Amino acid sequence: MKAPAFDYVRPSDLDGALALRARYGDAAQYLAGGQSLMPSLHFRVASPRLLIDINRIGSLRGIERRGDFVRIGALARHAEVEASEIVRADLPLIAEAVRHVAHPAIRSRGTFGGSLALADPAAELPACAVALGAEIVVAGQGGMRRVAARDFFRGLFETALAPGEIVVEAMIPRQEARQRSAFLELSPRRGDFATVGVACQADLEGDKVSALRLVVFGSEPYPRVARRAQAAAEGARLAPELGAPVAEALEGDLEPMANAQGSAAFKRHLAAVLARRAIERMAA
Repeated sequence: MKAPAFDYVRPSDLDGALALRARYGDAAQYLAGGQSLMPSLHFRVASPRLLIDINRIGSLRGIERRGDFVRIGALARHAEVEASEIVRADLPLIAEAVRHVAHPAIRSRGTFGGSLALADPAAELPACAVALGAEIVVAGQGGMRRVAARDFFRGLFETALAPGEIVVEAMIPRQEARQRSAFLELSPRRGDFATVGVACQADLEGDKVSALRLVVFGSEPYPRVARRAQAAAEGARLAPELGAPVAEALEGDLEPMANAQGSAAFKRHLAAVLARRAIERMAA
């Protein structure tokens, strides 16, 4: 199918983009990488009157260190994140995860902020943002505000973005020497949407786990920390044998969505296997 007719505008600053969105309301949509929006247009799932192309807005670009955080601008392409020495050094979880995002052609256009704003339940980067305790900076006509990643994702393709708001950047704590992380996913083929995946970070005091943030994606409606798995790990020694009780506890955290890739029971089993392997990887 062909996309419906629409008007197109390319503002050069954030204020201009927000003003246009406020003027047109829900009849306008932002365009960044377009890797999700353009297919939805051609399948007539979306039919906006106006596309607001934000690619000229320089303030939305960049990857940089800011104190104890790494700032990733909303317009940072997945390929830029993948190639970034800052990300490899300070955010190893994201460095590992971004290599699993679709295929090179998609990563060359898709954006970090777009992945967060879409909140696809099978997406890697929202899960990483929650596991790492990131803050997502959003802007609207009323100004800017920060939202903790754990509060940003609220349901299936549902976020804390108010009408007209846009993701500006993500502020992600740099991994410290006392922290370990692991990322694993299973998909039918490399680059396909994940059937199940886990993003995990552990804080250590000596060789004991003081905090564990294990997030499952692909099977859940939205990324969230598995609380039972967290409780099973806290205070325990980070060793390969910790994987078994964490995996067992995780099964009580999950509410898997059955789909063409598998039943709820199948996904619950895969998530437990990946959680055990993530603990073993961090222990190693």
